[in-house]
Amino acid sequence: METELPTIVDVEIGVMPKSLISPMPKISVTWDNGIKEFLFSYYPDEISFTKEELIGLTKEQALTLYGEKDRAYMRSST
Repeated sequence: METELPTIVDVEIGVMPKSLISPMPKISVTWDNGIKEFLFSYYPDEISFTKEELIGLTKEQALTLYGEKDRAYMRSST
């Protein structure tokens, strides 16, 4: 019997940094099983995220999206 992986039902995106030494924004999610979890932080001058693109994803899919955006940025800046 396959167990369905939890999917994201809500996303909280942390505040954007005000200076170079400010903490980076954090993505925290609520899964469809009610559990809340910090997922990742990111550099907003390189990549960005919206709630809409993360809702409905599994953890693996969300982390894959992060990796794809990061790699696309790295390729575009070379």
